[in-house]
Amino acid sequence: MSRVGRLGRVGRAWRAVVAGDVDLTTTVGSVVLPGPVMTASGTAGHADELEAYVPLADLGAVVVKSLSADPWPGNPAPRVHQTPSGMLNSVGLQGPGVAAWLTDDLPGLAATGARVVVSLWGRRVEEFARAAALLAGGLGPDGPVVAVEANVSCPNVEDRRVMFAHSPTATAAVVAAVRQACPDVPVWAKLSPNVADLTAVAGAALEAGAEAVTLVNTVLGMAIDTEARRPLLGSGPGGGGLSGAAIHPVAVRAVFDVRAAFPTAAIVGVGGVTDGVGAVELLLAGASAVQVGTATFRDPRAPLRVQRQIETWCARRGVRAVTELIGGAHG
Repeated sequence: MSRVGRLGRVGRAWRAVVAGDVDLTTTVGSVVLPGPVMTASGTAGHADELEAYVPLADLGAVVVKSLSADPWPGNPAPRVHQTPSGMLNSVGLQGPGVAAWLTDDLPGLAATGARVVVSLWGRRVEEFARAAALLAGGLGPDGPVVAVEANVSCPNVEDRRVMFAHSPTATAAVVAAVRQACPDVPVWAKLSPNVADLTAVAGAALEAGAEAVTLVNTVLGMAIDTEARRPLLGSGPGGGGLSGAAIHPVAVRAVFDVRAAFPTAAIVGVGGVTDGVGAVELLLAGASAVQVGTATFRDPRAPLRVQRQIETWCARRGVRAVTELIGGAHG
């Protein structure tokens, strides 16, 4: 065997040993996760759909597709459109409702050993509260649900269809209502980047009792069918949400700014993560954990691949614990 070959084998063995010594454990508020990578809401289904590709128990957590109190049909087709560096979607939060999810989907997901974050949405504060109350009533004391993620990046019909996340007051009202209705589960608030002052909205969510903020949801976008001369997605003038690599710098900036404003706040970073380096960026910006979403459509194994790449990145740089990276870009 050549000297290069021997060194290659030794190098691979060294990396494997050191990578195995990297502590991937992290905490988001009071929630302890064995790894820093979760799925993102809307991209991993409502149940154990990804278990065929990824041992879900090996991830930090699985964030399910957003649920409302009642079944919701979503928007008409077409719902998804690929862009040069991302994806537009107008699925419209289709879901079976909390009660059906508890009966039909949670048992299978729980059987995988995954930790579960339940994303909830509503068009009114009362709808958020009702969804949270239904969830609380269906959870056992030692179940897999570790947090509720209030998806406030949806239209508020009580305020002329403006998103809850566009208003600090409306965001705080949702967080407070969910906390009251589901007091035994930590509440996270998933916020929109489509605001002038994200730190004000994040501050309102934290003040209202959110243990963490998830940054960010999709960026408002639209595609035009140039032949038909009208919006391409079935939502029509409503357009869609842009996700994927195109919004990654937006997410990094959002996490960085909120971390600077609230140095002790728990933040979950999400937006355009396709590999371990992108995830490390969000950790250095101030996130305690990250979510992988759109990349899962191209590669269902992406969340676990990203987590392993974080581990390798740390090992090669002598980082013994992923928590050493959190907020590291702030000096």
